[in-house]
Amino acid sequence: MKSPVIRRTTVLSTVLLTAAALGLSACGGGSGSGGNSNTVTIWSSVDPPVKAGLQKALEAKLKAEGKTNIKISWSTVTNINQVIITKIQAGSTPDIAFIPQPGVVAQMQQLGAIKPLDSILDMSTLQSSMVPGTLDAGTINNQLYGLLVSANVKGLVFYNKPEWTKAGWKTPKSIPELESLISQMKAKGGPAPWCMGIGSGTATGWPATDWFETLFMKYYGADAYNQWIQHKIPFSSSQVQHVAAEFDKLLFTSGNTYGGQSSITSSGFDTVGNGLFSSPAHCWMYNQGSFITGFFPKTTTSDLDKNVGVFGFPAATAGGDNPVEGGGDMMTVLNDSTNVETVAKALSETDIGNDAAPTSSFISPHKDFDMSKYPNDLTRSIAQVMYGTTSFLFDASDAMPAQVGAGAEWKDLTAWISGQEDINTALKNIDAAWPSS
Repeated sequence: MKSPVIRRTTVLSTVLLTAAALGLSACGGGSGSGGNSNTVTIWSSVDPPVKAGLQKALEAKLKAEGKTNIKISWSTVTNINQVIITKIQAGSTPDIAFIPQPGVVAQMQQLGAIKPLDSILDMSTLQSSMVPGTLDAGTINNQLYGLLVSANVKGLVFYNKPEWTKAGWKTPKSIPELESLISQMKAKGGPAPWCMGIGSGTATGWPATDWFETLFMKYYGADAYNQWIQHKIPFSSSQVQHVAAEFDKLLFTSGNTYGGQSSITSSGFDTVGNGLFSSPAHCWMYNQGSFITGFFPKTTTSDLDKNVGVFGFPAATAGGDNPVEGGGDMMTVLNDSTNVETVAKALSETDIGNDAAPTSSFISPHKDFDMSKYPNDLTRSIAQVMYGTTSFLFDASDAMPAQVGAGAEWKDLTAWISGQEDINTALKNIDAAWPSS
C-alpha cells in the first residue's frame, strides 16, 4: 500500500506552503468555464490515486450519459485553502473546487463566491444516502454549499492483530471499558497500553487536538461540539477541563504510554505507531486517523488484514451516543452552467468512488456505498466505524480560526504535555487567541 498524503488539513496548510503560494502543481491556472466552454475545470488537493479514481468514474459517467462534449480539466492545487481565497479575490477561479475545511467553505460563501447546491443536487437522495452529519458540515444558513465527496476517519485505535488475538483482549464498548482494558494490559506486563506522539515539525501538537476532539464529542455530543467550534463553549469550560483530565488519565498515568509523558512531544506521529509491530512490541494500541496505515512498516502493510486490527474509539457509555471525528474534501461550485451542474451531479452520486476505492485511501461518505469495492477488510472496518456513527463531525481545530486551531491550540497543548505549562494556563491561552470578531 502506498503511503497516502496526510489527510490532516491543518498539517497540509502549514507544511505544504510553497514559495509561490498562488501556483498550481500540475496543470492548473486560468478562469473557470463559466457558461460558454465545454471544459469544466476542477481543483483539488486530494491524494493523486483518489483524484485518478474519481476522474475515471466521472468521465465514464459523462460518456454513459451521452455527455461526451463535456471535457474535464482537473488540477492538483497545493495549499488549496489559501489559494482558492486569493483566486476568488483576483476573479480567477475554477468551476468546481474540493475544499478540505468547512471554515474555508464558509469564507467562500461569505465572499459570495460559491453557489448553493440545493437546487443542483438531488437533496432527498443525499439525505438518505449520506452518513449523518456529513451534510451539516457544508450547510450554511440552511443551504448546502459544500458536499463531502471523499472522507477520512479519525479516532481509530489500531493494534497488532496476531498479538491482540493471542492475548485475548476484547474491544471496549465504552470509555470505562477502555480504562479497564488498560488496567488489564498493565497487570499482564509487557507492552505499554499506548504509543503516543505529537511530533510533526512545525505542526507539532495536532495529534493532541484530535484526541481532545474525540473525547469531547464522545462525552458531550454533536450540539456541544459545534458550540465549542464557535467558542460558545470556551476552552476554559468545565467540559474541556474534563476532556483534559481524561486525556491525562489515559495517557499520563504511569505505565500507560510507552516512554512516559515526557516522550510524547518528542515522538513523531508518523513513526511512533510502528511500536505496535516492533519486536518486542512497545505498545498495544495507537489512536490515529485512517491514513496512518501508510506509515506502518512494509512488513506490516504487505498484508494489512493479517497484521492490523482496528476499532473506533468507544462511546462514553456502552450503547450511547457515539459521534465519529473525521474530515475530507468538500465539493463547491463557483461557476454555474449546465455542464458544471451535470458534473456536480455526477460527483454527488454514491458510485462516484467505485474506481477510487480499490486503489487508494478513498472512503465514501455514502453509507450505501458498495463495501466490496474497498481493497481489504481493514478499510471496510474503518468505513464501518463511519457508517455506524450517530454523527460524523469534522475536525474542530480545522473549523476554528487558524490562529486558534492551528496556532494556540497546537502550541499550548504541546507546552502542557511537555510540562512547560499547567492545563489551566494552556486553556486560558487558547481562549485568549480567539479573535474578537
